[in-house]
Amino acid sequence: MKSIFLFCCATLILGSCSNPPTYDVLIKNGQIVDGSGTASYVGDVGINADTIAAIGDLQDAKGKLEIDAKGLVVAPGFINMLSWAVESLIEDGRSISDIKQGVTLEVFGEGESMGPLSDFMRNDYLNSQGDIKFPIEWTTLSEYLDFLVEKGISTNVASFIGATTVRIHELGYEDRAPTPEELESMKKLVRQAMEEGALGVGSSLIYAPAFYASTEELIELCKVAAEYDGMYISHMRSEGGRLLESLDELIRIADEADIRAEVYHLKMSGQDNWGKFEAVVAKIDSARAAGLEITTDMYNYVAGATGLDASMPPWVQEGGYNKWAERLQDPAIRKQVLKEMTTPTNEWESLMQAVEGPEKIILVGFKNDSLKYLTGKTLAEVAAMRNLSPEETAMDLVVQDGSRVGTIYFLMSEENVKKQIALPYMSFGSDAGSYSIEGVFLKSSYHPRAFGNFSRLLGKYVRDEKVIPLEEAISKLTTLPASNLKIKKRGALKEGFFADLAIFDPNEIQDHATFEEPMQYATGMVHVFVNGTQVLKEGEHTGAFPGQVVKGPGFKE
Repeated sequence: MKSIFLFCCATLILGSCSNPPTYDVLIKNGQIVDGSGTASYVGDVGINADTIAAIGDLQDAKGKLEIDAKGLVVAPGFINMLSWAVESLIEDGRSISDIKQGVTLEVFGEGESMGPLSDFMRNDYLNSQGDIKFPIEWTTLSEYLDFLVEKGISTNVASFIGATTVRIHELGYEDRAPTPEELESMKKLVRQAMEEGALGVGSSLIYAPAFYASTEELIELCKVAAEYDGMYISHMRSEGGRLLESLDELIRIADEADIRAEVYHLKMSGQDNWGKFEAVVAKIDSARAAGLEITTDMYNYVAGATGLDASMPPWVQEGGYNKWAERLQDPAIRKQVLKEMTTPTNEWESLMQAVEGPEKIILVGFKNDSLKYLTGKTLAEVAAMRNLSPEETAMDLVVQDGSRVGTIYFLMSEENVKKQIALPYMSFGSDAGSYSIEGVFLKSSYHPRAFGNFSRLLGKYVRDEKVIPLEEAISKLTTLPASNLKIKKRGALKEGFFADLAIFDPNEIQDHATFEEPMQYATGMVHVFVNGTQVLKEGEHTGAFPGQVVKGPGFKE
């Protein structure tokens, strides 16, 4: 009798072992590129709820949803280190132009962040809204991110707190140093943001009023962020004539504040500065060898995009847009601005002087409907239409449009773009919003990086030109930035990590956006999962909104 009982138990145990595991999602036969930089292999990924449950040979497993990824790369979702989707996600939470490239995390905060806001900042922001209009229902940066999630977004989101934002909060747009009391208030705002999950402090120092901040002011803010293991990330004071000196400032801030630091969209702007690549790399390598954690990011194009404010001296912009526009209508001030716009200088960063000529400046973003017919024209063309100099035309457009006017500047060399991609500490950001090709987004034009930055890396530079191997590129899109930001359980294909996945055809991944026709989606991305939910299926958006807020290392549950 006893032997019969034991036989039955053994039979039950063996029977239970023969039942294959079942996952919510089973991705089979894919080329696994896990983000580590090591060689890829063919394998399977099992997902349960929002988590990667298993990776490897899962051929005996079952999935409630099964995807045959044969011939496709299965990678971690990509991290957009510099996203300006802060407003486009309010308008359309699908984030289509980025999702179609495999982006699963949008990182905000280049100098300006969507909080903290004072009452006057909120009113100023409402008055400056362009095509996308929305009520501002938040005060802190954390409340803004929660607002996005509650509204519904397809990507995850995270943000730095803007050094410019805390400065405006306490000093407005004044060109002066903060008082000791004001600096303490600024530091308290940084502390609150870090405790609520900000990634660190971001700056954008060529623009007013950020331009007015001293190195010492930035060090004090960064010391607070460093207490929470945050990062300092900066659009430096110069990317052209004083590029090396500006890099020295970033390295000094990193050293004195004891903080990790990253250079936003590393570039050598203007042909006179293209030869500085080796000197820049030598400075960064020297700092890293000395123990500082210095990293960089970039977009994969020879043109940048910002506004006409980057062509005018910062002093004329003191006080905010209204004061700026008022000064530009004063004949005496206008004469002085014209002189400074046409006089070579290293005292401030002039992108108009950095380009070869006004034909290399494209106007893409107007607030005033009566000027939208100029969208896509060069500054040279508009100046000829008006029979004015490019500088006078730029001043007039700023006044007439009620904004800084969105502008593309051709500044960089293709050779340097390729050399930067190969740097071991380089990650990637679009420096753009994430759009759909419908509705309100059709009222403006854009830099093609909004539609093609990540696919361009994988198609043009990895597959076609073989600048770096696929495994290295995926690491730079995923594990490297996640490690730099010190965010938890993202940026890699690992058991127990959040199931953010990009699944694409390596032979077909391709950007199509051009400067002439930027609003063209990338192709070749087949499936995308965010927190275990499929947001892209066979190249088409599913309409799902599983995006969550990703917190920085200072956040305590």
